[in-house]
Amino acid sequence: MSVLVGLIVTLGMLTIVPLGLGLVGDPALDRTRRLWPLFAVPGAASLWLPRGSAARALALCYALGTLLLATHAPRRIARTRSARPAEAALLTALIAPSVAALALVAERSGHELFGFGLGILALTVPHFHFAGFAAALVAGLACRAQDGTAGRFAALSVPLGTLLVLVGYFTGDWTELAGAVVLTAGMWTVALLTWRAVPGAGDRATRVLLNVSAGVLAVTMVLALSWALGEAAGLPHPTPTWMAATHGLGNALGFALCALLARRRLQDLTHPEGRTA
Repeated sequence: MSVLVGLIVTLGMLTIVPLGLGLVGDPALDRTRRLWPLFAVPGAASLWLPRGSAARALALCYALGTLLLATHAPRRIARTRSARPAEAALLTALIAPSVAALALVAERSGHELFGFGLGILALTVPHFHFAGFAAALVAGLACRAQDGTAGRFAALSVPLGTLLVLVGYFTGDWTELAGAVVLTAGMWTVALLTWRAVPGAGDRATRVLLNVSAGVLAVTMVLALSWALGEAAGLPHPTPTWMAATHGLGNALGFALCALLARRRLQDLTHPEGRTA
């Protein structure tokens, strides 16, 4: 796993997931969020060790945390009995880290999984932290705030696009391209909803964070499309290293971190008494 990918995944484990969980507004998640460092710190440590038994053990610890998080999905379905698009996006966010953790355990063990090489597994880990968790979560929150046609489309298309990309790993590059198209459409809709929210944002810092997160999506998803089209059609496209340095880093810092920080600020301004530690 490259240094850059390791840094991106570390950000996802230690910051993006717990920050995002605090925005869901579900008291049932509070205990898991408080316990999260017990799983995330070993998981992050596994990224910086050579592949082998020690790295595998630490990655397994993180996998346990993601499974604990995933168990909230069926419980949330039973509790809320909601079929709203925003709920579909939030449920996707709860499950996605466990897919990343599965790939992490295999990659840190030095074993291929379902025929996928270690390089693909290494890239799957950040993908399901940011496209799977952060993007789905932000789409769900955007739909909650603006529950119109655009909001519902974003909340449904981001999980669907993520699922199609995953299926494309097994069925072929054209399915993965279809997933990239659907995911891009959803993420651009998230960007549109974010720009709509800027005028009503509380202060200048929040507006800047919202603008950055939306603007970054407009660029990074073009890179995702170029990669998927190149893979499917055999056309020239960015290398994995270039994608990590542009698409990956941009989505991690410019989109996910800025979007979640902005929504945390908006949450604190709207419901200061409901802020969680």
